[in-house]
Amino acid sequence: MKFVVNSVEETLNLGKNIGKLCNPGDIICVVGDLGAGKTHLTKGIAMGLDVKDHITSPTFTIVNEYDSGRLKLYHFDVYRVNDPDEIYEIGFDEYIFSNGVSIIEWANYIESLIPEEHLRITLQKNVDLGENIRTIELLPKGKRYDYVKEIKI
Repeated sequence: MKFVVNSVEETLNLGKNIGKLCNPGDIICVVGDLGAGKTHLTKGIAMGLDVKDHITSPTFTIVNEYDSGRLKLYHFDVYRVNDPDEIYEIGFDEYIFSNGVSIIEWANYIESLIPEEHLRITLQKNVDLGENIRTIELLPKGKRYDYVKEIKI
C-alpha cells in the first residue's frame, strides 16, 4: 500500500492513523534515507498511541521508552549500531517480544534480527516533485498487520 504525502503534517497524520490501529507486540520497521521523515512518522504513530511525551530520535542511546500512551512504545534508532551483538546487549528481544509497540528506524541495518512478522514502512523523498513530497509504502508481513488496509492519510 503506497501513500504520497505533501507535507510533514500529512506524514504525522498517516503515522497517527497507523498508531490508532496498533496492537500489543507490533513491530514496525521504518527505513528511508536521511531526512526522509522516519522520525516524523514515528511521532505520528506515538500520537495515535496517545503518547503524551515529547518524541525524540534515540540516535545515541539506541532506544527510548515511552509509557504514557495506551500501549508502551519502544523507539529504536539503529543507525549507529556497528554490530548486531550490540543491539542484543540492550535487551532487544525483551523489547520486541513484549506487549509494547516497537518502532525500529533504520531497520535495514539489522535485518537479520527482525522477526519474520512485522510491518515494514519505507519512506522515499520525491524532491523532483517538491521539497516535502514523500512516498510512503506500507508492507505488512504477517496477518496481524492486515489493519494497514484500513489506513488513510
